[in-house]
Amino acid sequence: MRNKQTPVLRCVLAVLGLFLSAAPLAAQSDPGKLRFATEAAAPPLNYIGKDGRLTGFDVDLGNAICKVMAVECEWVIEDWDDLVTGLYQRRYEAIVSSLPVTEDMQSKVDFTDIYHLMPATFLGAETLAATEIDKSTLAGKLIGVEVGGVHETFLRDNFGDIAQIKTYELMAQATLDLIGGRLDLIFGDRIEFENSFLKTNEGRGFKLLGPSYTDAKWFGDGAGIAVRNGDVALIKRLNAAIELIRANGTYKKVNDRYFNFDIFPN
Repeated sequence: MRNKQTPVLRCVLAVLGLFLSAAPLAAQSDPGKLRFATEAAAPPLNYIGKDGRLTGFDVDLGNAICKVMAVECEWVIEDWDDLVTGLYQRRYEAIVSSLPVTEDMQSKVDFTDIYHLMPATFLGAETLAATEIDKSTLAGKLIGVEVGGVHETFLRDNFGDIAQIKTYELMAQATLDLIGGRLDLIFGDRIEFENSFLKTNEGRGFKLLGPSYTDAKWFGDGAGIAVRNGDVALIKRLNAAIELIRANGTYKKVNDRYFNFDIFPN
């Protein structure tokens, strides 16, 4: 079905388009190119596909943003812990890697408007006796989590006094230990678990446990695109691009490519 554009919507799109084409990019070596960084290790958000190419929701969204900004996208793959460092070393202009807009992160970088909200949850074997998650059911349990992020902070703040927490460089490593019976549970992005693990053969016999956690104290208000502190011009252009792809239906097309529900925060 074709998108029907009302006169008001056409006016909004025209104004945004003029703004995007007129505003220069922040100071960089090639004004016709925009370098984005992503981790490439968090399917379906950002990962290396079977064909060896970088793909995922973040990547497709970033490419759509570049398209409406009329610039060439260049992607840089960076370890999660080095994303902010690489930004200030000017290896790229922005981070599009589902970076949570938390108080801690806002002290390091500036963010665009939120472009998605990702709840967190536990994953464990279907044979696990506990179906509810609280301090009594997690007592003594060995829980795997990706190191250095909001998920580890949440676990330590809420369950660190009663559970054993084991950190991993990549969630895929924790998942392998869960499959091998070396962990009781893992904790991470609900959508990542649902879309990149539970739908696979390896995911048979496992289930999500407990509620979806979205408390802004740990998980922020959602994910935003990060830029260097003070790069106001780039933030304005990126926000205009996000608004435009929301208005013209591109965001929904990218969303539906990976999810069966809208991950844009209401």
